[in-house]
Amino acid sequence: MMTREDIRELAAFQADSDGCALSFYFQPRTPQNKSHKEETILAKDLVRQALREAEKHGKDGCARADLDRILEIAGNLHGNQAKAKAVFAAGTKKLWREFDLPPQLPGTQLFVNRRFHLKPLAALLGAQPMLCVALVDRQRGRFFDLRVDELKERSDLFHSLPRSRTDGYGGYNAGHVERRIANEFNQHYKQVAERLKDELERGVWEKLVIGCHDTNWSEFEAHLHPYVRQRLLGHFPADIGSVTPDEIRENASRMLSESIDRRREKVLHEALSQAKGNARGVTGLRRVLRSLELGEVQTLLLGENYTARAVECTNCGHVDAHMIPVCPVCGKATRELEDVCDAIIPMAIRRDIELFYIKNNPEFDKVGNVGALLRFRADQARTPAAASA
Repeated sequence: MMTREDIRELAAFQADSDGCALSFYFQPRTPQNKSHKEETILAKDLVRQALREAEKHGKDGCARADLDRILEIAGNLHGNQAKAKAVFAAGTKKLWREFDLPPQLPGTQLFVNRRFHLKPLAALLGAQPMLCVALVDRQRGRFFDLRVDELKERSDLFHSLPRSRTDGYGGYNAGHVERRIANEFNQHYKQVAERLKDELERGVWEKLVIGCHDTNWSEFEAHLHPYVRQRLLGHFPADIGSVTPDEIRENASRMLSESIDRRREKVLHEALSQAKGNARGVTGLRRVLRSLELGEVQTLLLGENYTARAVECTNCGHVDAHMIPVCPVCGKATRELEDVCDAIIPMAIRRDIELFYIKNNPEFDKVGNVGALLRFRADQARTPAAASA
């Protein structure tokens, strides 16, 4: 399972002058015939093309061994498998990482560059929070982590009821028994709610989905801490003993996807509105690059197929939208970036900047398919003296 630490490690990597970084993405597809050779043929073509490009740029030595290994892996992959795969390699640094992913990549691709190509990964994982799924009934609580379509169960809670006594002569004690049992149920709900609060405070999860019977929901919801309720995406009907992992994954993924869509639309509207008012929003590559460099960006917005050329300073790392040979910051030489996303996406990942891809939005298209919602505007920050005045 891919973790945030894995993604940050990949985002922080940059090859030396004599090295290179290989990024291979395999997206399974329905095979056209029983031989299942289409993906192997495509992988071989991608490897040959990558080798030609590496030779052209004098990178054959650093890339060949990793490309041969990728070709070997690709030969064992088939279009009918359930998982996609990502491989990141840098032979000169003895780095090799393989990850299974949900089959939602744009296609099978291979990249050879100075950095790992993280655009497909960012599109898949950029807005994915750490999700907890809690299944609750009157005696038991089950807890799951859902990460990148992988469901993993953690330790559960079980509240055993005390042995019931008789109702007494003519049912005289029946009311006392019912109240005692109801109190036991409430104690169990409190324990589950307290565990969720503790896990949230320790950073175990960021968003929550609850599964329980509809008749139990109102009883349990009353015990949730306000901070936990703020992170709750919703609840779905479930029998804690018979619900299957696929049912848990399907319901939780649906609620998470709906939440991400709502968040994306809200942030896009706010960023465009703030940009028009020259407030906490910017659009256009030049302004976005400046805001990234100043640490202003809270959420980065990119068109689904956005790409643009830029230059990067070989010394200080400054990225500029103007194709200039010399860095305006430190005066050193720059190098061309065929796709500026190769620089700004790792930057966003390293800094924990929220990232959304925008699809088919005419208003966003008008402003260049790149924008950002800001935490603050450095050029509008007031000095202490001005603020006190």
